[in-house]
Amino acid sequence: MDDNVALVQRQLDAYNAKDLDGWLSTYADDAKQFNLHGECLATGHEEMRKRIAVRFEEPDLNARLLSRIAMENIVVDHEVITRNFPEGRGEIEMLCVYEIASGLIQKASFSVGQPKVYGSKNA
Repeated sequence: MDDNVALVQRQLDAYNAKDLDGWLSTYADDAKQFNLHGECLATGHEEMRKRIAVRFEEPDLNARLLSRIAMENIVVDHEVITRNFPEGRGEIEMLCVYEIASGLIQKASFSVGQPKVYGSKNA
């Protein structure tokens, strides 16, 4: 279980460093990302790369871990993500559920809260 927590922390650290290859290295080559209980967002490194590369261009992007729980091969993070939305800088709350096998994230499911915009783009 400690290895699973360390893997998810490595993923979070790479996300905050905007290290695309480091971030992808925590995921299996055929990993899948989902909206929680819903549609598949990306399958495999190529789709994941395209999806996150745009986000990594946001100058204020940062994930702040609020809490983490782990049970066997499942790690759940509660985070607040600072983002640059079209309307301006803001934050969004997320629950991230990671399923780990063979030392890599196999599946990730995300529940995303409502964006809170703090400043207009023109301010």
